[in-house]
Amino acid sequence: MAVKADFHMHTSFSGDSDTPMEEMIQRAVSLGLSHICITEHYDPDYVYAPGEEAVFELNTDSYLYELLKLRQKYKDQITVGFGVELGLQPHLKRQLAVYAKSYDFDFIIGSSHLCNRKDPYYPAFFEGRSEDEAHHEYFMYVLECVKALPYFDVYGHLDYVVRYGPTLNQTYTYAKHADVLDKILTHLIENEKGLEVNTEGFSRGLGEPNPCADILKRYRALGGELITIGSDAHTPDKIAQEFDRVRALLLECGFKYYCIYQSRIPEFFKL
Repeated sequence: MAVKADFHMHTSFSGDSDTPMEEMIQRAVSLGLSHICITEHYDPDYVYAPGEEAVFELNTDSYLYELLKLRQKYKDQITVGFGVELGLQPHLKRQLAVYAKSYDFDFIIGSSHLCNRKDPYYPAFFEGRSEDEAHHEYFMYVLECVKALPYFDVYGHLDYVVRYGPTLNQTYTYAKHADVLDKILTHLIENEKGLEVNTEGFSRGLGEPNPCADILKRYRALGGELITIGSDAHTPDKIAQEFDRVRALLLECGFKYYCIYQSRIPEFFKL
């Protein structure tokens, strides 16, 4: 495996995973990875369905304590980064600013799991309108988030919304939303923010990562170079999934390097 770093994964400190952190680290070691970053969910003021457990709360102090203990234990086998996946909502600007500065994170992913207080994970987000209209609302919201909330290093799974539509990505194309997507990509580049290639799109039946190949090509054409690769694994079997496939895609898109982050500073590795 040429790509030796998985920079998006969750453990039992994220409410949507039951996997102990050590099991994730052991699996990464067995795969021959040199670097991983744990990126637990911190998604404050998430809108839960009635009766749904609050899965996106995070006890960051307990998480960090466990990570530091295991980082030391496995220091001769793998580098374990301290990361977080921030759920971006514009009204949380002050709260997220304070949180991001309160810990010495190695890496912060910015993600939009909610769009105007609705999660595309649920069918109701798409009801009563076309998928194109739903996708457009989501991308406009992402643009608002990246402009208002600069407290991240890379933007995660940019076209997350297509994972959950009635036809997945059968009717979705970059070209349909090029106007707003180009604004997002340009803003990221101008502000030295990277773009995550999230391989969970493959396991979700999309046949490609999030974001799609056309967005990756456009990001590169606009001058974007900061790329991280993450599996979004919540269980050990998903770590580094489809990384060889993504490497080939990135080379085809014109990238020569991928990044890891330590102390919020990118380091480049050859694909």
